[in-house]
Amino acid sequence: MTTSPFLAEDLASGVLAERRPAPDGEALPHVVAWNLTRRCNLKCSHCYISAGPGESGAGELDTAACFRVIDQLLEVNPAPMLILSGGEPLLRSDLGEIAAHATRRGATVVVGTNGTLLTDARIAELMAAGVTGVAVSVDSLRPEYHDRFRRGTDALADTTAALQRLRANRLDFIVQTTATKGNAHEVPSLLMWAAEQGAVSFNLYFLVPTGRGGRLTDLTADEYESLLSELAEYERRYRGTMMVRAKCAPHFIRKVYEESPDSTVLNYQTRCPCGIQYCRITPEGALTPCPYMPNVAGDLTRQSFGEIWNGSELFQNLRRRELSGKCGACEYRLICGGCRARAFAATGDYLAADPSCAYEPDGTKALIQRRDVSYGAPARPMLEWSEGATQRLSRIPSFVRGVVVKRIEDYAKKNGIATITPELLSEIRGAMPLDFSNKKPFFLRHD
Repeated sequence: MTTSPFLAEDLASGVLAERRPAPDGEALPHVVAWNLTRRCNLKCSHCYISAGPGESGAGELDTAACFRVIDQLLEVNPAPMLILSGGEPLLRSDLGEIAAHATRRGATVVVGTNGTLLTDARIAELMAAGVTGVAVSVDSLRPEYHDRFRRGTDALADTTAALQRLRANRLDFIVQTTATKGNAHEVPSLLMWAAEQGAVSFNLYFLVPTGRGGRLTDLTADEYESLLSELAEYERRYRGTMMVRAKCAPHFIRKVYEESPDSTVLNYQTRCPCGIQYCRITPEGALTPCPYMPNVAGDLTRQSFGEIWNGSELFQNLRRRELSGKCGACEYRLICGGCRARAFAATGDYLAADPSCAYEPDGTKALIQRRDVSYGAPARPMLEWSEGATQRLSRIPSFVRGVVVKRIEDYAKKNGIATITPELLSEIRGAMPLDFSNKKPFFLRHD
């Protein structure tokens, strides 16, 4: 069976790897999004890099350069998640080679695609390369809306057929939707449909007006608030069946807290991770804080990944989080902090307040702290681990290792066990709770 990194990402987005903490004690590139190309067979209305059929691929990093960047990334974090996207990444003939190079060296690799080119042959190629999941975009169940938004004839039909092939090949997938004025009312139907298709997660993206997305009319702050309230309700309703997540809307966690203060979601890091745990590589090799923020931290054709990650002034500023406006004064700033890309798109200042948030802090509430795991705390085992158990632990991606260690050691302490062994890991695999999805996270499945 293939494995699902998507559940792990949500279980522990924010727990740092124990092996190589960065100099500032908290920043490590757990997740790297890589726009491998600007070429695309569609021309989506909201595309943040303005990809499309007219792009030639000129200036893209070649295969050898991609290998070099991967090797440099793994020197900084030996077990990251790498999201290979575009444009449409399936238009790169070397996609499988790039994925295989990364997975052989310890990275978890997933692919973000519009789904229309996912034939059985390409799925087999990705699986052979070690790709562990695919993120597929669906913006409406109405063909006339989805196809117009994506600017592709029969795009919805082709994507739906691809989900059937993914399911038949047992490769985990998520469904992701960008919320707009034209489809916000469809969110309940899309959620239900995604669950019926067998998605591990439903991700609702909130527009950042950059690239072609800058031409779209975004939801108002009050409309965001209403939709996030709906999403918080659906997160509770689908818990144990399918994950429900808001993307580029960290204030979702405030809604979860208000609606369900005992939610296990609150145990995990949620604030905007750009430049702290997350970054993006452009097709030409520029390193930016996230796909929606065009500010360049450095050039990977001239500098190493580690040099940029650890030395960029842009990244350092984001890590200090000296936010202005209401985001800086908000009692939810430790678990939210607003979307930095949207703040930049709206004001030109990535440390300004996120204009999509309707909440107004009044200074009367105490600062809301995270529970259970501490942001920036390396996940170091406290008990003795056998050599075999340590080897298994080293294969777990950095973004989930902290939660795995904590849950395993809590189980061991409760049962009076002093040494963690492979046999104990197998026993715990069947006993650990499923917080979010009806599928066990990949680190609990058989090797």
